[in-house]
Amino acid sequence: MNENKIYQTLFEEYSNGYKNGLYHKTQILFAYNSNHIEGSSLNQDQTRSIFETNSFIANREQIIKTNDILEAKNHFKAFDFILENTYKNIDIDFIKELHLILKKNCSDINIIGDFKKKQNFVGDIKTTPPQSVNAQMQKLLYSYNEIQNKAINELINFHFYFEKIHPFEDGNGRVGRLLMFKECLKENIIPFIIDEEHKLFYYRGLKEYENNQGYLIQTCLSCQDYYKELLDYFEIDLTQQTTKTKTIKRKHK
Repeated sequence: MNENKIYQTLFEEYSNGYKNGLYHKTQILFAYNSNHIEGSSLNQDQTRSIFETNSFIANREQIIKTNDILEAKNHFKAFDFILENTYKNIDIDFIKELHLILKKNCSDINIIGDFKKKQNFVGDIKTTPPQSVNAQMQKLLYSYNEIQNKAINELINFHFYFEKIHPFEDGNGRVGRLLMFKECLKENIIPFIIDEEHKLFYYRGLKEYENNQGYLIQTCLSCQDYYKELLDYFEIDLTQQTTKTKTIKRKHK
């Protein structure tokens, strides 16, 4: 396995409680953007304050939902969870545990840490019926885990089909994006964070994926460029990292 400087830096800073480094910045950017895409009212400064001091100041006339605060704190814990388990293969138990961490104590969801019991939707994409979720997830995970030396577009391919299944009542996008970040680290690929600037392109990419994979792939590569700038700022050696892509030969159906 090639030396993974990004993972080493993130894990060492996390383990040692190091402040103001790559781990610290990634936690804030990831939690803010992934939650904000899903409608969180917290801004980036408030997210930073929650991470750093476990408190924040609301703007005048700003209404903050309790769930927004919980989801920020839970996202920090979920990111630590993927760092602790980066080199484990993804399976159903892992995904359910990640969801449990992400949505713990939130009041906007009935089932936490288990698959949905009622039909849901994501944009115009038809999702998998509840009774078929477990079988479809098993099929997706089998086809994904048998791929050796995965390229970034194969991670993105997994992400699309995970979102199309939409296995949980809520939190699917955030779980899916955490899984992509984890798998980038595992496969020695430069990771990325889908940010507010790319939100509409990201949704378009998901909507159009089965007709044109390029929209979603290019959006993720653009976000990857943003993360490279962060790595350059912290002087992380990217010699052994990759943005590798290859033609997808297997597609989950």
